[in-house]
Amino acid sequence: MEGGEGVGKSTQARRLAERLGAGGREVVVTREPGGSPGAEAIRELLVHGPVERWSPVSETLLMYAARRDHIERVIAPALARGAWVVCDRFLDSTRAYQGAGGGAPAELIAALERAVVGEVTPDLTLVLDMPSDQGLERAGRRGEAARFEAKGAAFHARLREAFLAIAAREPERCRVLDAGGDVETVAARIWAALAERLPDADPGSAHG
Repeated sequence: MEGGEGVGKSTQARRLAERLGAGGREVVVTREPGGSPGAEAIRELLVHGPVERWSPVSETLLMYAARRDHIERVIAPALARGAWVVCDRFLDSTRAYQGAGGGAPAELIAALERAVVGEVTPDLTLVLDMPSDQGLERAGRRGEAARFEAKGAAFHARLREAFLAIAAREPERCRVLDAGGDVETVAARIWAALAERLPDADPGSAHG
């Protein structure tokens, strides 16, 4: 699950994991930055504090340190035992937040992807999309703004453009979904997209 602030990724990731798990399979629902004890410790450094606490390059390196621990301790073992993994944010968020939003060099991010992520890439990336101002308004209802939410309207507009550009470049992996509407409506869009791209997701399908 990818997208800007306030698009409902965390809620929808949990709902999707519950529905996938209802078919009897093991489903691991996790998040980034975070997902493993070491990565969660790095998350605290990233999401709290002043907006300018880290430079874009430092932020990118922290993100990839967290991602490597997450892959080693949670994602890779889950995949090895045949579980499905539903992750709230992954490598595209670094491309968007630290790259397009923050200005970290694309070649640095690409090199870290190769070295840290390797072949552990998503089979399907669902980009939940809505105008960035609407997403920020939603996020603001959760209470005090986290560090990334406080980076300003122009930053968040760049994020949305970046996620849409990534999806356009990699249509075989990415699907953009309208994040507007109530939770049930968005969940139905997600399930339809998943069943279309990954037929084995639906226990009632001919492939299940």
